[in-house]
Amino acid sequence: MEIIAQKQLPIRGMHCAACSGRIERVLATTDGVRRVAVNLASATMDIEWEGDRLDLAGIAGVVAKLGFELVLPSAEAIWEARIKGMSCAACSSRIERVVGGLAGIAEARVNLATGIGTFRFDPEVMSRRRIREAITALGFAAEATAAQGTGFDEQRREVEATLARMRRNLVPALLFGAVLLVVAMAEMVGVPLPAAVSPHTAPFHFAVLQLMLVLPILWVGRDFYRVGIPALLRGGPNMDSLIAMGTGAAFVYSVWNLIEIGLGIDAMRRVMDLYFESAGVLIALVSLGKYLELRSRARTSDAIGRLMRLTPETALLVRGDEQVAIPVAEIEVGDLLLVRPGERVPVDGVVEKGMSAVDESMLTGESLPVNRTVGDAVAGATLNKNGALWVRAERVGEDTVLARIVRLVREAQGSKAAIANLADRVSYYFVPVVMLIALVAGLGWYFLAHAEFGFVLRIFIAVLVIACPCAMGLATPTSIMVGTGRGAQLGVLIKNGAALEMAEKVTAVVFDKTGTLTHGRPELVDFELLQWEQGQDALLALVASCEVGSEHPLAEAIVRAARERALPLTEVDSFAAIPGRGVRASLAGHALLLGNQELMGEERVGGLDADVERVADRLAEAGKTALYLAMDGRLAAILGIADRLKPEAPAVVARLRAMGIAVYMLTGDHLVTARAIAAQAGIDKIIAQVLPDHKAEKIAELQATGARVAMIGDGINDAPALARADLGIAMGTGIDVAIDSGDVVLMRGTLDGVLTALALSRATMRNIRQNLFWAFIYNIIGIPVAAGVLFLFGGPTLNPMLAGGAMALSSVSVVTNALRLRFFKVAPLSVSLPGGGQTSLARD
Repeated sequence: MEIIAQKQLPIRGMHCAACSGRIERVLATTDGVRRVAVNLASATMDIEWEGDRLDLAGIAGVVAKLGFELVLPSAEAIWEARIKGMSCAACSSRIERVVGGLAGIAEARVNLATGIGTFRFDPEVMSRRRIREAITALGFAAEATAAQGTGFDEQRREVEATLARMRRNLVPALLFGAVLLVVAMAEMVGVPLPAAVSPHTAPFHFAVLQLMLVLPILWVGRDFYRVGIPALLRGGPNMDSLIAMGTGAAFVYSVWNLIEIGLGIDAMRRVMDLYFESAGVLIALVSLGKYLELRSRARTSDAIGRLMRLTPETALLVRGDEQVAIPVAEIEVGDLLLVRPGERVPVDGVVEKGMSAVDESMLTGESLPVNRTVGDAVAGATLNKNGALWVRAERVGEDTVLARIVRLVREAQGSKAAIANLADRVSYYFVPVVMLIALVAGLGWYFLAHAEFGFVLRIFIAVLVIACPCAMGLATPTSIMVGTGRGAQLGVLIKNGAALEMAEKVTAVVFDKTGTLTHGRPELVDFELLQWEQGQDALLALVASCEVGSEHPLAEAIVRAARERALPLTEVDSFAAIPGRGVRASLAGHALLLGNQELMGEERVGGLDADVERVADRLAEAGKTALYLAMDGRLAAILGIADRLKPEAPAVVARLRAMGIAVYMLTGDHLVTARAIAAQAGIDKIIAQVLPDHKAEKIAELQATGARVAMIGDGINDAPALARADLGIAMGTGIDVAIDSGDVVLMRGTLDGVLTALALSRATMRNIRQNLFWAFIYNIIGIPVAAGVLFLFGGPTLNPMLAGGAMALSSVSVVTNALRLRFFKVAPLSVSLPGGGQTSLARD
């Protein structure tokens, strides 16, 4: 049997788009690999392979041969704790021996000098809390060290450490580079140097001084050579190879000239042909650019970081009458936790005691707090506003809603969009082609134009260092990372880059009616009293008494209306359901009949006349279900029950039409009722009387007309239609949303999330196109200018230092442009309220 496996894993050692492109190309041709996508911006690889033909170790081996490291997942967990109370080696040895002997512990190491214990264990058998309790039982105290977290935390720490190292290297590089530039260029701008180092009076000293200034720069920038030269020798050159070749050529040529100056061979001419400053300043500028780029790239995942920081570090565990503060990582399923006012809920669970308003905006984007009481579900990271809650933990660790959201967003950020294919193909061949252009340009100027070697060298270096594959490689993934992260903040979860790209192309939106356009809960909205002396409330109390045990949605609407009015219910003497018609009951000395018109006719109820028919027709035309109520053989009232339209629906439909999108309503209702609901929403395209299992067929029919269809439903009874649509958008209601349904998941139950999803996709794709345009146009214009095309027509040549600076800024500008998406907002909707007023729905 064929076994298909899929993973998203971090990759270390990538420096530019040539790196990611090479890994992708080689793995794509590896036997057993079905699909692979490498994302430079997130430094991750999404790979699908045949598990019976290839394993992760084999994939890691292929990546290692290319000069990179694939970070493999571990089935074991590691807990690092600070242990207090140890006084000698016997203490640390005792902890190692006792804890190491527990079931599920693979390794226990305790360092007496640092007071740190490291424990490797099987999380299926052992837990952090049990390890801590075992240490406590030995008479010591253990608490988790701060440097623990998820793979995302580790990745962030690695990036921060890399930035710190780059910062330390930048200071000497820029300092020595500035001095070197002053020394090399002073005489050219009319600033005389001291005689001891002047090129005119002491050419050898002048050259040696530049050498001494450039060596520290080359040392702190040694990674360009350590990475670039091996990559070139392996046949997979990258951006570092270009920098290494360009600066290396300038340095070697300048050292050769320095030797000739020292030997007295044409010293005055040679001293004017030194390029130490080109090598040094290039390394400094490109290092600065890479630092700025990495810092900007780190900010593309800020949205995930903010989500993860919502989880509190500790929680109050309730044990009988005592409350114990424990790390959130130690919470286990079944634990009873106390969440005080102003604290965040630590994990997903169910309220066992207490009542409070809970702010879920950080997960759903819903600005108003939601009331939670006994039996209600609460999600980790949500904020308890004003009352104490006792919560029984149900989902912990990687199973919480927050963890699943973070995992989904990270997977989306590591995915690719089809628009990136051209850039990926170009990036793969880009570096070798640039090397060839640099060589051809240099040789052409030397042999055809008979230019001096110094001029040729400047052309060669300028072409190498101005080329920037990074800008092309970062153009798409950075925008996707920021766009999907911003979506998560707004309560819109976009599964992958393909969904983001498709959302921009949508030309038709199909709303499922029940639970999407409407609240999905029928309500008693009309009560036309025809004849009953005791009044409406008394009659409603009798009807609700009959229906109190029923689970039918219409019956529940009647009972709910009676309870909202606090009406007393009466015990029923007899009750009978009439399939397809209604109910018959006897209570309080009255015979009650409730149902449709056919039931009234069959029972020969009195009072059915033209006026009654007009009332029933009016209710039907308004999209309401008419129920006839007879008491003691005479018609007493007509009840109108409807599933109310969501208040924002008309404004959302109007905005979609303004965006040029056709809007349809899909429902199983009769056409008359469907038209009434559609008219309230402002929809003129109706697909009515469709059975649930035929919804997907209707979507296919729309697609056959050439429309790009987005289907919006609840993700439960219309899952086939969501899957059949070009874009499936699943509507959720707060934390109970089915995260695994649809290409896009709306965490809120309001329709403005549809606008957010579509508008965000358009903004992101527009941002990607801007990035790709600038990345390509920069290289298309910059490389010919660096090759000396303008000089052929009497224009200037490009100084290699300016070329290096431009290259550094190109990738920074792409990432900075993508970061603008962090401030994306949708204009608020103007929503009509039932009382005639207006309000607005806005997302922060």
